[in-house]
Amino acid sequence: MMNTPLTIPPMLERAERYFPTKQVISRTLDKTHRLTYKDIGKRTRALASVLTELGLKRGERVGTVAWNHHRHLEAYFAAPGVGAVLHMINMRLSADHLVYVINHAEDRILLIDEDLLPVIEAVQDKLTTVHTFIVLTDKEQLPESTLRPLYSYESLLEKGNPQFPFLEDLDEHEPAAMCYTSATTGKPKGVLYSHRGITLHSLVQGMVDTTALSENDVCMPVVPMFHVNAWGLPFSATFYGATQVLPGPQFTPQLLAELIENERVTFTGGVPTIWLGLLQVVQKGNYDLSSLRAVICGGSAAPKSMIETFEKKLKVPFFHAYGMTETSPIVSYSRLKSHQQNWDEADRFNVRATQGMAVPLIDLKGVNENGEIAWDGKEMGELLIRGPWIADQYHEDDRSDQAFRDGWLHTGDVVTIDEEGSIKIVDRTKDLIKSGGEWISSVDLENAIMGHEAVLEAAVVAVPHEKWQERPVACVVLKEGQNATKEEINDYLAQQFAKWWLPDDVIFMDQLPRTSVGKFLKRALRDEIVKAR
Repeated sequence: MMNTPLTIPPMLERAERYFPTKQVISRTLDKTHRLTYKDIGKRTRALASVLTELGLKRGERVGTVAWNHHRHLEAYFAAPGVGAVLHMINMRLSADHLVYVINHAEDRILLIDEDLLPVIEAVQDKLTTVHTFIVLTDKEQLPESTLRPLYSYESLLEKGNPQFPFLEDLDEHEPAAMCYTSATTGKPKGVLYSHRGITLHSLVQGMVDTTALSENDVCMPVVPMFHVNAWGLPFSATFYGATQVLPGPQFTPQLLAELIENERVTFTGGVPTIWLGLLQVVQKGNYDLSSLRAVICGGSAAPKSMIETFEKKLKVPFFHAYGMTETSPIVSYSRLKSHQQNWDEADRFNVRATQGMAVPLIDLKGVNENGEIAWDGKEMGELLIRGPWIADQYHEDDRSDQAFRDGWLHTGDVVTIDEEGSIKIVDRTKDLIKSGGEWISSVDLENAIMGHEAVLEAAVVAVPHEKWQERPVACVVLKEGQNATKEEINDYLAQQFAKWWLPDDVIFMDQLPRTSVGKFLKRALRDEIVKAR
């Protein structure tokens, strides 16, 4: 067999060759752009030539501080195409963490959206490796900024070579991209993604039993492009020639609903909080979501009630997936097997509410103090994963030994695995509630509470207890115009859980704190509750 390396440039070259007229619809601060893959190819090659002229060397990092739009997509392919590494930076990190990840990655060039310039200006004096700043803007004039030297992306591209050839001697094991974890505790941890891992991940995303992404799709990644490569969707959508809709900066649920309706989006992905917001808007307004064949949800567990609302009321297929920064990210995908499609409705939705079974090429298991857990849907254990797009260490980080052992990634997620092989995330190891020697799943309680008709969002945390060691406390945000009491919430839960699972308290809040990627920040809630007691 030919030894053909699995690298990123052929993914874009395929789109240029076979789908030159397909569109990338990109919303920026000032307008909406409609570019073809032929246009994207020329602009990406011009960017690749510019990066080399600015002194970027093979293996060096290019950082992006940017929203989901066409310029970010071009960087996805330009940097790996010249043997460099694209570092997608989470602009929502704290200033200290932002400085840490840029310096730790040793970024040399930063591509920055115009509205995000202040984020970098505030920390520029602490950046030790960056020598060039490039602003991503539609305006002809450079914006006022203290960053030096600062170049205009579009002006540079005008001088670039639209026929610039990508490197042909790339090794598939070379790093192509990197992201850092969102770091709810400690410093963010860097993960390097290889050309081979990204290519294989993209191939599997096109399989019918996973996302089934294809040229027929209109793909809108709502998950940020700085969050695990937007779950790999910009790579795979380009590879398969799908139309892409990139929602850009500061989008709202209303804007997402409008984009789905107007652009006839067929496939979209994001975290549960995104879909909770979209549900509110769609249920109040008159939006046409009939084009959607799949909404993919990940990042944290989606409430079964939300899945049922999408599928029963909106007639929109809703799919759970699981992954993390260390896994590129897709590990599992929840689809019904052929025989499960004949199960009664309640059992089908119970399966759909799990994170599904491992996608092809991924191996997983659950382990606890007694060894590997049984596939009975009851025994709990930490999820361990291995596969060709799973990291085997953190980038220059002493904490690698904690997560990567014996050829497995130890995720820190507690799961059960049922007889069919579907995993269900029960909790993070640090969020499980140990009450009187028994475990309580905060995730199960949260999802159940969010099934209450008055509840918009809920997070459950463990608080110390003199007698029982820990007890659950629920933090709840009610829907606009709705009312509920602690007793009503617990009465509702009592229909589903043993009495000792019920929260000791229900605290009603206007909003819940979130991490930089939209997950509920339980550590902040826990600290606030403990401090108040």
